[in-house]
Amino acid sequence: MRKIIVLSFITLDGVMQAPGGPGEDDSGNFKYGGWTVPYFDEVAGEIMAEQMGQPFDLLLGRKTFEIFAAYWPHHQEIDIGAAIHNAKKYVVSNTLTHHGWQHTTCLNGNVVEQIKNLKQQAGHDLHVHGSGQFIQTLLAHDLVDELWLKIFPITLGAGKRLFAQGTLPAAYQLIESRTTPAGVIAAKLRRAGEVQTGSF
Repeated sequence: MRKIIVLSFITLDGVMQAPGGPGEDDSGNFKYGGWTVPYFDEVAGEIMAEQMGQPFDLLLGRKTFEIFAAYWPHHQEIDIGAAIHNAKKYVVSNTLTHHGWQHTTCLNGNVVEQIKNLKQQAGHDLHVHGSGQFIQTLLAHDLVDELWLKIFPITLGAGKRLFAQGTLPAAYQLIESRTTPAGVIAAKLRRAGEVQTGSF
């Protein structure tokens, strides 16, 4: 069985909207597009290269898929670009039924069952980037196996959040962490059963 791994850039207050640049996602009058850029040092680049350097398939919401489709086919000279271009891409959408980008499959209808079936199939792990609204569906149905988070030392107050409407009570195990010189914490967490409680 292959895993679903969510890779997200988030602020200390959980915002994940438009990390890459102004205009990436201005919905809700979001004014801070590109908030990761001042913190993206060489070590952060190395971490991303390591995570993207292993074989993967992509599982994306429509908006993120369209951002990727407009950019990455034209930047295959970059290792990450070539990896994304050549990966199998599964896009969840109520409106998109076909796309010309190679290795793209559109998932419509009962996507939860389709995703459960994808997990059971042989193949690479499924990486989820961006896709803030779609991630809520994954979390609500307990389909996320690992979270690979890059936590930035900044708060934004408003914006789309990683843990929003879809969050269920769940325990995670920290399996790896690293801190960059700019103060970004890269943490890999694995789903680890139910929430345990106690008292002191």
